[in-house]
This record gives sequence, C-alpha cells and structure tokens, in this order.
Amino acid sequence: MIAPLTYAVVGLSVVLLLLTSVYAVKDRLIDDRVLLVAALLEVALIVQLVIGLLGLDQIEDPAETATFAAYLVSLPVIPVGTAFLAIKEKSRWAMGSLAVGAFAVAVMTARLQQIWTLNG
Repeated sequence: MIAPLTYAVVGLSVVLLLLTSVYAVKDRLIDDRVLLVAALLEVALIVQLVIGLLGLDQIEDPAETATFAAYLVSLPVIPVGTAFLAIKEKSRWAMGSLAVGAFAVAVMTARLQQIWTLNG
C-alpha cells in the first residue's frame, strides 16, 4: 500500500462524511457535489484495490491475508451502494447512510494500512 494513497482515501472519506452529515442535518438530497466526492473516493479505492492485490503476496499471515483481501474487494462496493441508496431514498436518512458508509471506508482503509505496515 502507498501511504499517500491511504491518506487520500481517508481524507476523501472524511470529506464525504462531513458533507453528507451537513446535508442530513439540513435535510438536503444528494446532488452533484456529493456524487463528485463519492466518485473521487471510488476511483481512489479502485487504485487501492489494484495496488493491494498486486502486493498481496507480501503479507505472510494467512488470516491477515484473508482480511486484507476481503477489505480490498469490499471497499469499492460501499460508496457505490450507499450513493445508489441515497439517490433512490428521498429522505435525510439517505445522507445518513452515505455518511456511515464514508466512515466505514475510512476505518477499513486505516486497518488495511495497519495490516500492510505490520507485514511489509
């Protein structure tokens, strides 16, 4: 894993979390600004997926390898799934679910970096 990429993913996740939290409080629906941040996050997660899968053999512990691979593969699904939900659901809870998804991405990405650092 590349540390600057991890920082970018966590940073974009925090931006998305804060933006969607503000939208939820103001009872606003998803718009292009939120979708742009989610799309940037998605691109960063796909790059992270490719880099992580290419370096998967550097992790020695099989249990950590399985956790690492599962996180890598599932992370890109979260922004897409929560954004789709936010588009379909026309309430403040849609923004809340997108905020929770952004938080999950930040936490899971930090865990990926931790696994990589311990085994790298």
